[in-house]
Amino acid sequence: MAKKQDPASRVRDALRAEKDTPLPDPGSSPVGPDKKTKAEKKFDSAGERLSALQEALYAEGVGGGGRSVLLVLQGMDTSGKGGTVGHVLGLVNPMGVRYAGFKKPTAAERRHHFLWRVRRQLPSPGLIGVFDRSHYEDILVPRVQKLVPATEWRKRYAEINAFERELADEGTTVVKVFLHISPEEQLKRLKARLLRPEKRWKFDPADLEARAAWDAYQAAYADVLRRTSTTTAPWYVVPADRKWYRNWAVAELLIETLTELAPKFPEPHYDVDSELEKLAGVGVSG
Repeated sequence: MAKKQDPASRVRDALRAEKDTPLPDPGSSPVGPDKKTKAEKKFDSAGERLSALQEALYAEGVGGGGRSVLLVLQGMDTSGKGGTVGHVLGLVNPMGVRYAGFKKPTAAERRHHFLWRVRRQLPSPGLIGVFDRSHYEDILVPRVQKLVPATEWRKRYAEINAFERELADEGTTVVKVFLHISPEEQLKRLKARLLRPEKRWKFDPADLEARAAWDAYQAAYADVLRRTSTTTAPWYVVPADRKWYRNWAVAELLIETLTELAPKFPEPHYDVDSELEKLAGVGVSG
């Protein structure tokens, strides 16, 4: 008799990046809904569950708890990192979210170790942190653009693995998501940015340089997934050609993670019955 799958890890198990396993088709649905209408209904329900879990995590942090969650979003240009943040994290109370977007390091940041600017953006206890790009940019971009010697970016695999173990030991659960988009879908989205005036602010001519190096970036991502997907901080590969599937999948990854953490509302430091009696006797002055 087959072992019944734990519903708290169904999506994580299906989307987890496995060593030497081919990536799913960017337009596929490895788990969950296969049609937009179904996904949208499930996403509405996911919003209620995610909001309730996030509130409990936030309250736990306010009450002295030390746990947090860090969602790391990586992917090629137009894969939907910003859209995921808006749709998925838009479901929860913004007070419980810490967002950080990582662009090209500034001159000041380059004077420090590459993880220096990342540590400054980590979520406090009770928060869901979101990295729109992350410390992995410091492997991917230097490798493809040949900005530093190979010996420099190669040693960063081990440094990142050690960093993420440190985060886990300190109470931060890291959820790393690679938004997997096809070159055909990226072409459509880049073209849409140029053809629609309200989207042109999103277009960066540098995006075309990255697109021209598509194969090199895919090889770099493959190595990142293989060398930094660990038991402590595994990678999840989310097919991202269909935005509705991407949003549903990332929401479910967070729900499963928080369900397993099972955050608890703190016990009050006062006597509830006593406070209710006081409240009954307190009038409102005009």
